[in-house]
Amino acid sequence: MRIDLFSIFPEYFAPVHLSLLGKAHETGLVDVHVHDLRDWTHDAHRTVDDTPYGGGAGMVMMPTVWGEALDEVIAECSAGQDQDVAQRRVLAITTPSGIPLTQATARNLTNVDQLMIACGRYEGIDQRVADHYRASGVEVLEYSIGDYVLNGGEVAALVLVEAVTRLLDGFMGNPQSLEEESHENGLLEYPTYTKPRSWRDIEVPDVLLSGDHGRIERWRRDLSLKRTLERRPDLIAQLQYEDLDSADKEFLATRGHLVTPSGHHAVSIRVAQAHDGEPLAALAARTFPDACPNFLSDEAIAAFIGDQLSPQACARFIAQPERYRVLVAEIDGELGGYTLSIIGEDAIEKDMVRPGRIEASDAYLSKCYTDSAWRGSGLAGALLEAAVADVEASNTAPRLVLATNTGNLRAQKFYKKHGFKKKARRTFNVGGVMNSDVVLVRNLTVR
Repeated sequence: MRIDLFSIFPEYFAPVHLSLLGKAHETGLVDVHVHDLRDWTHDAHRTVDDTPYGGGAGMVMMPTVWGEALDEVIAECSAGQDQDVAQRRVLAITTPSGIPLTQATARNLTNVDQLMIACGRYEGIDQRVADHYRASGVEVLEYSIGDYVLNGGEVAALVLVEAVTRLLDGFMGNPQSLEEESHENGLLEYPTYTKPRSWRDIEVPDVLLSGDHGRIERWRRDLSLKRTLERRPDLIAQLQYEDLDSADKEFLATRGHLVTPSGHHAVSIRVAQAHDGEPLAALAARTFPDACPNFLSDEAIAAFIGDQLSPQACARFIAQPERYRVLVAEIDGELGGYTLSIIGEDAIEKDMVRPGRIEASDAYLSKCYTDSAWRGSGLAGALLEAAVADVEASNTAPRLVLATNTGNLRAQKFYKKHGFKKKARRTFNVGGVMNSDVVLVRNLTVR
C-alpha cells in the first residue's frame, strides 16, 4: 500500500517512521510519502489559501494548488503500475463535516493501492477538489475523527494512517490482539489488568486468576457489553440479533435493553402495581397454555386460568406484597412478561416438602412467563434473576423452589442454567387433570 500525505506542515508526520508503522515502512509493507503542499505554489509567499466567496471569516485552501499536487502524485504512482490491472485509489480529505471514521471504514481501506490524505487548514479545502476527483473516478472519502474542530487535519491524517495500516496482514506481531480490541466486534473492549495483583489497595478481579477460561471469556464479554451500553449506546443500537448469544441478550435485557430479530426495545422490570391487574391477567392467560403438556385439554387449561389467574386473583397477588411478589416486564407500554413468587410461612405446599432439602418456609417461584414475541430475547432470564434478587431482598428463606412439567425439557434446561437443581417430583392439578412435575431448587443468599 502506498500512502501519500499532503500538508503545509510536513514535519508533523515524523511519527510515521516510529514503532510498528516505521518498521512496516522499512520492510516495504507500506510505502509512505510525505509532501509539502507549498512545493506546488508559484508565488514568492508560497500562498495556498484565499478569501471565501460569499464572504465570511477565515481563509479557504485553493483548488489550484491541490489540483497540481494531486495530479502529479497520481501520475507518478500510475507510471509504475501495470495499466491493465485496475488500481484502487482513494483521496481522503480531513474535515469536521465529514463522515465519522469507524473501524469498518478503516478495514474497508486495507485493500487500497494508493491512499492519499489531504490535510485541510484554515476553513478547509475548496469543495471543488473533492467534487473534481470524485467525478474523475477517484474514490473520495471526506471524514472526521470526532465532533470537535482542530487547527488542521494532520492529527486526523495520522489517526487514519494508523487505523488502516495496523489492520494489514503482517503489521501486528500478534494478529489475535486485533480480534479482541474495541470496535472489532461492534463493542468497546473489556478492562485489562497486569502485574502486580494488588496496587494501591485495588485488586485484580478474582475471575481473572481463576484459570477458568470459560468464566474469564464470559466476564470479559459482559464487561464489554456493559461498557458499550454505558458509554456508547449508539453502538449497542447497531448490534444484530444473530451476532449475540443467549447470555449476551440476557445481560442486555437485565440492563433494560432487548434485542430481537425485529429490532431493539427498552424494557423495565419492576414490581407490579394495582393498575397492572387486568393486563397481568391477560398476559397470564396468553402464556400459561404454552407450558402445558399436549395431553391437557383446552377445558382443563381454561378452568385453571379462570380459577388461579383471573383478574381478581392477579389483583389479590399484587395487593399482598408481603406474601406474593409479582414482577412485570414493561416493553413499549405493554406487559411482556411476569414472575410470581410466594414467600413467608408455609410458602411451600406439603406435597413438595422434603426435610433437609425443601422446607415449608422456603420461597416458591410459582410463575415465570414471557409473551411469545419476546422469547429468545433474554427477557425470561432477566426476569428470573430479578425475581431471585427480589425474593432475597424480601425475606430470609434459604432456598427458592419451583416446579415444571416433567415433559417440559426446555424449561428444565433453562432453570438448570440459572442454578436450579432437581430435588424431587410432585403431582399437580390443572383443571382436574393430574400432572407430573419436576421440583427444582436454588440456594439463596440469606441477608
